[in-house]
Amino acid sequence: MHRILFLANRTCECPTVINEVEQRARSLDAEVLLVAPAVNTRVRHFVSDTDGAVRDATARVDVVTKELAGRGIVVSGQVGDADPVAAAADALRSFPADEVIVATHPPEHSHWLEKNLIERLAGRFELPVTHLISYSGVGEAAAAA
Repeated sequence: MHRILFLANRTCECPTVINEVEQRARSLDAEVLLVAPAVNTRVRHFVSDTDGAVRDATARVDVVTKELAGRGIVVSGQVGDADPVAAAADALRSFPADEVIVATHPPEHSHWLEKNLIERLAGRFELPVTHLISYSGVGEAAAAA
């Protein structure tokens, strides 16, 4: 079975992104692992207060995995490290994916893209990386992904 690692923060709940992941999984008869990094504010990270970030990421994972499962997709989810590359590395140890789908906000609103996440993932893991852009929630407080 084909395996897709789906890496996303707030963008994972975007209906357009969910539809794209569903279509890709369905076309390949694939299993999907959603990893939502527990992204935190700098202040909370500095004082080691990760409870809110983990709670928020867990809620997103629950919503999206239920949505995809309800559409007939074999899916599981987990909360990952705040660093999306570390989160992907952790996930790939137990879920040897054939490809990675990353959902971010547009470049002008994405910290992940500022840090060259797509190129870093492709270079480190030597897997095909598909980048999806979500405009959902753009304009809310500083987008973490």
